[in-house]
Amino acid sequence: MSSMTLDNVYKARYVLRDVIRPTDVIYAPKLKPGTELYLKTENLQVTGSFKVRGAYYKISTLSDEEKKRGVIACSAGNHAQGVALAAQKNGIKAVICLPDGAPISKVEATRSYGAEICLVEGVYDDAYNRALELRDEKGYTFIHPFDDPDVIAGQGTIALELAEQVPDMDAVIVPIGGGGLISGIAYTIKNLNPKVKVYGVQAAGAPSMFNSVHDKQIEELDSVFTIADGIAVKKPGDITYDICSKYVDKIVTVTDDEISAAILALMEQHKLVTEGAGAVAVAAAMFGKVDLEGKKTVCLLSGGNIDVTILSRVITRGLIMSGRSCQLNIELVDKPGQLLAVSKIIAEHGGNVTAVHHEHSNEGSDVNGCYLRVSLETRNFEHINAIKKALTEAGLKILE
Repeated sequence: MSSMTLDNVYKARYVLRDVIRPTDVIYAPKLKPGTELYLKTENLQVTGSFKVRGAYYKISTLSDEEKKRGVIACSAGNHAQGVALAAQKNGIKAVICLPDGAPISKVEATRSYGAEICLVEGVYDDAYNRALELRDEKGYTFIHPFDDPDVIAGQGTIALELAEQVPDMDAVIVPIGGGGLISGIAYTIKNLNPKVKVYGVQAAGAPSMFNSVHDKQIEELDSVFTIADGIAVKKPGDITYDICSKYVDKIVTVTDDEISAAILALMEQHKLVTEGAGAVAVAAAMFGKVDLEGKKTVCLLSGGNIDVTILSRVITRGLIMSGRSCQLNIELVDKPGQLLAVSKIIAEHGGNVTAVHHEHSNEGSDVNGCYLRVSLETRNFEHINAIKKALTEAGLKILE
């Protein structure tokens, strides 16, 4: 951490001035009623993620000899694109090691910037180990995705923009994977204004920094599992752990269902597409993971490179999580008019039936019994409960 300086963050800003776009801050009060919430839209950044900031600045600091040998990086996707773009603009070779499970869209986007792709079986940490092997074999310069002072300084330029865009902000909520983004933001903001609260958010399925800071030592997870692939990191960095321990006020976790609900809310309310990692800050705000009462708060949307093949599944989970969709299992007597009665009650209460499945009872049940599984579009959880109550009052049995 001793090599981190505020001057380096300002230098990074100067280097990046013709490469990145200063991203807008959008007022978003509906995401968490009763709070003054803003969104920093790094999902609209060049390459669709903040990662280009740190990657480009790091590569700009390399010597001519290092540039001649080329660079290598490992990434779940966004850092890969940042390194590939930076290498292309500097006219140098880039080799990118990615986990073989990385979204195809991110792999192809990286390839489109002219990088050589090396797919590695496993997760980010496996790609990281392979990248180090190739570095030693070929003499490439390794561009670390988070545990590097220059990379962290590049990410810290976001905080300089926020200090100008929302000068009176009280708090900022930032996603955490390996910790490069929050380290840059926390270090910069706390040196500019120590009163601003910095909150970090990890996916519940990949809580490496959360665990490490809580236990006051760097810990490595056995495995990670989350839809937020951009922050699925088993082990935080040495530098980032030190900075987070010193400058981050609190770290919380959010579930995949909460992340899905946040992605859906951002799409519906603000027409913004975010990937899982990009929505965790909003998920933390929406589901009350940090106290935002009386605070002007900025949520950082770190990336928008969601794999379109999983988008429909994420939306479905988001609809269920926010009470916009539900499924009811109803036990009926198999006689004429039962389906009509159920449909009438649902229609009278404003529910929209999207699917119906009817089957007779299993062996051992009432010979005249049957089950009705109904999928509905609803407004919220209160609406779902009102429909359930009406069905129950009509003498129908709802199975949990």
